[in-house]
Amino acid sequence: MLYQFLKLLRYPNLLLIIGTQVLIKYALFETFGISTSLSTFEFFLLCLATVCIAAAGNIINDVYDLDTDHINKPTRQIIGKKISEKAALTAYIILSVLGVGIGFYLSNIIGKPGFSALFIIISALLYIYATYLKNILVVGNIVISALVAMVIIIMGLYELLPAITAQNQQTQSIIFSILLDYAFFAFMINWLREMVKDQQDITGDYNAGRNTLPIALGKSRTNKIIFAVGIIPLVAIVHYMYNYLFTNLYAVLYALFLIVGPLLYFLSTVLNSTTKGHYSRLSLILKIIMVLGLVSLGLYPFILL
Repeated sequence: MLYQFLKLLRYPNLLLIIGTQVLIKYALFETFGISTSLSTFEFFLLCLATVCIAAAGNIINDVYDLDTDHINKPTRQIIGKKISEKAALTAYIILSVLGVGIGFYLSNIIGKPGFSALFIIISALLYIYATYLKNILVVGNIVISALVAMVIIIMGLYELLPAITAQNQQTQSIIFSILLDYAFFAFMINWLREMVKDQQDITGDYNAGRNTLPIALGKSRTNKIIFAVGIIPLVAIVHYMYNYLFTNLYAVLYALFLIVGPLLYFLSTVLNSTTKGHYSRLSLILKIIMVLGLVSLGLYPFILL
């Protein structure tokens, strides 16, 4: 039962959230002596709040995906088979309240009570996404990808922003800009993956009356859109390598072989993809690119020191 509940929460994604925030805190902020606002315990609470909100979003998304999941992934459906819908909704409410409550507490701790609205808005957007936005062409994909990027941005808002002084303003700004670069990377890769998953789930989405790109434009045209969008992060990564990493051979090799290479393979494959198996493989490639990109946060002590 516990394992099924963890699967419902999509625990690998939650571990990635925790890992990303830990790398930002300890590989980026602390290594370079950056001024931060949260103690170790308060940082733990920030991770917990983020994970609770994300887990609640995963649950409510699956609750409203019962019909499509019955078609798209019948063997992996948990709600209604392993866990009752009532138990899932109870867990959703508990996790949402816990996440928003911790966010309210932390916002007051750093002297920014208005920031508590951020957790409320994110929680509300995840609910609206599950119930409505995912049915709107493109909008749902963009919204959920922006929320993924917020996992990174929220570290800057709670750790860096309240600690800015006249003396450290330039340093804080540089570190925040690095976070924004990674947030953009996470947004773009997740947006690509959402479009690929729409291709993968076209049958269930069509029967549920959703309006995704493959349903509106067809698979072939959607492949071309995915390819065009995929050029953006590729160019951005190459630009980043050329401007910031060129002096460090190991950083260049890491980016070239573990991020640029897989992304080029993805782009070379997507145009000819037609089957569910093709799109499942492309989705996995994008997930690997996402993980390897975020793991590179841990390389900054070796690149810049």
